[in-house]
Parts: sequence; C-alpha cells; structure tokens
Amino acid sequence: MGFCVSLMGGAAKAGDTVVIELYTSQGCSSCPPADAILSKLSQKPDVIALALHVDYWDYIGWADSFARPEHTKRQRAYAHKAGQRTIYTPQMVIGGIDHVVGARPMDVYEILNRQKATPAPVKLKATRDGEEIVIQANPVTEDVGLMVVQLVRYEPAATVDIKSGENAGQTITYANIVLDWQRLGEWSGDGPLTIKAPAPGKAPAVVILQRPGPGAIVAATRVD
Repeated sequence: MGFCVSLMGGAAKAGDTVVIELYTSQGCSSCPPADAILSKLSQKPDVIALALHVDYWDYIGWADSFARPEHTKRQRAYAHKAGQRTIYTPQMVIGGIDHVVGARPMDVYEILNRQKATPAPVKLKATRDGEEIVIQANPVTEDVGLMVVQLVRYEPAATVDIKSGENAGQTITYANIVLDWQRLGEWSGDGPLTIKAPAPGKAPAVVILQRPGPGAIVAATRVD
C-alpha cells in the first residue's frame, strides 16, 4: 500500500540537535523504509531520532509489540495543531513543526538542514545522578517564552520477527524505540531552570523543551 492513513474527526532548532519523531507501525507495509531512515539518522550526533510506535493498525493482522496509545494521542495532537484531519504512518515530525512522509529521505534531509541553520534561544544540559536526571536550562535571548519540559526514555535497538499482517515474514531491527514520554512541567524561560526527574534503570534518555500545543521544539539534549 501507499503510506497508511487513518481518519480522525516556520523552522526551529533544538540546541545543537534536531529532534525527529517517527510515527510507525510494525503492521504497516510502508513503514520499513522509514524505519531504516530513522536508524541511519539515529547515528548522527546532531539528530535525536525517536520511534513512536502507534496502535491504530494493530487490527489489520499484527499487533505492534512496541505500540502505545499515548503515541497515537501525541500524533493526533500534532495533526490537530496543524489543522489536519488525518494521521498516517510513516510520518516524521521534525522539530515539532515540520510534517513529512517518513519514507522520503530527500524531504527529511532538506528540513533537517534548514532547521540546523536556526540558533537555539536556550542552553540545555542534562546529567545523570544515580537514579535521577538533573536538568539545567538557561535562556540566551530575551522573551524565550513558555516551554514544556519533557523526559523521554528509549530502547536503542530491538529486532522483531513479524509473523503476520502486511509485513509477514520480515525481520526488522528498530532504532530508538520510545518506552516512556514524561511531561515534567512547564518553564517560563524567564530565568535559569534546575529540576530533577526520577529515571531508574539503564534506559538512555533525552530531555526536550517544547512549546505547548505540541509546538516547536526549542531545545533538546541527550543525557550524559
């Protein structure tokens, strides 16, 4: 099939990195090329590439083992913000504002290069302290504005043997599979921010500062 569609009733740069969210499904035959692109992007030091597996294709023959309803909810929120009536896979949301079919690498890299050219208004740092993550942020320009502080934890790689559905018989290795996306609170951007967030276990993490909406991603960093 073509990219999978489900009916439903400006550029930004994230510090030294650009955040890419891939909305994907193990049950969508159009998704493996986008999954492969995300895997390559996950190796780039200036990109935070995250795979959010959705659940709305589970009924067509294969239930995605990584799917979470909150990923579908987040994708729907992006669509609502953009005035779109549909959500689909594979979709990439880049920097929180640019939407593109995830299997079109030329479009993806064009947006990436454009977003990298815009300086970030915030310096963001995150470090691990035992079972917690310490987040520090400082505005570097005036009138930074309100941001939502988020902590994302993910599995770097996992391989799945898909036994039924549109991708039956394929063995696919997925990269940077989102396990948990926490909303820690809001920051006005008027002064320095220091907060701690619980993060037990060894799953890698990133911190994202994003406009409400969800809107543009202002800054993002991997946890040291």
